[in-house]
Amino acid sequence: MKRVAAVDIGTNSTRLLITDGTRRSTVTRLGEGVDATGRLGEAPMQRVLDVLADYARLIGDAPAAAVMTSAVRDAENGAAFAARVHEALGFPARILSGDEEAELTFTGATAQRDDRGPVLVIDIGGGSTELVIGEAGRITFHVSTQIGVVRHGERHLRSDPPAAAELAALRADIRLPDHPAATRAIAVAGTPTQCAAIDLGLEEYDPERIEGHVLTRTRLEALYADLASKPLTELRKTRGLDPARAPVIVAGIAILLEVMGSFGLDQVEASEHDILYGLALSTAADAP
Repeated sequence: MKRVAAVDIGTNSTRLLITDGTRRSTVTRLGEGVDATGRLGEAPMQRVLDVLADYARLIGDAPAAAVMTSAVRDAENGAAFAARVHEALGFPARILSGDEEAELTFTGATAQRDDRGPVLVIDIGGGSTELVIGEAGRITFHVSTQIGVVRHGERHLRSDPPAAAELAALRADIRLPDHPAATRAIAVAGTPTQCAAIDLGLEEYDPERIEGHVLTRTRLEALYADLASKPLTELRKTRGLDPARAPVIVAGIAILLEVMGSFGLDQVEASEHDILYGLALSTAADAP
């Protein structure tokens, strides 16, 4: 693949993929407070812009594309922030619709697979969760829900560690729409990949070992119970867990478990290939 760059400005993290092997991921929590105020805060926006300035230097003159998802899509000042992103990167960033987000997510998750029959892709983000079902490269169902690790964590988990009543309210608030059946699933983004790293006991994150790692519902329930019982200072020390992702991991596992329960899934495969990879493929296809 030719050298191109893709940037994903998400609700919880800001990520870069360059097809020469360069990868960066920084927890920036752009969506902090958006669920309550409807606006992007100045401090979260500045965190993202600082990271993008570094990414722009790494990208150089490579063909590049950037996308923004739930937090910017939902915020009153999202368009104004997009203009600041353009200035920081030197090229524009698109605010994706739910349809566009689903397409890029499914492309990224399935491009290197040869699945026979329909597969569900679960993408748990900071402000939304995308559920996409497709077969042979064709999407047959998708929905973008207002369910996310930052959104629902801020809404319900206020104690440290979370109280039982808070955890119950969190699970009850993860309400999924009607959907077709699915018997196989790929889970992408930080929640499943971090769970895979914990399950594997990784001292250092290893994408090759993460890719395709199977997470059973039984194992995820055990992880959820264990991690939800720990105060944040202890949670950050969990082997395999990026300390910066500790504040949202409990909400993320709760969402993943509720999705698996709704579809009747006993297991999912964790994957590194998500919307960022889909964007890189799209950018390479369009590059001169």
